[in-house]
Amino acid sequence: MDDSSPSSSVDVDKGFAIAFVVLLLLFLVAMIFRCAKLVKNPYEASSTATEPSLS
Repeated sequence: MDDSSPSSSVDVDKGFAIAFVVLLLLFLVAMIFRCAKLVKNPYEASSTATEPSLS
């Protein structure tokens, strides 16, 4: 009755793995941009609202 071949069925585990890798890559890209901003201007990127500005 159920004649679906493995190639035509949806592989849920593979879908979760691909989604996890994509989310991990997006997180990695976001961290790269944050670290690059911190390296470029460490005082502005790490200052908080309560600390006085040095400039």
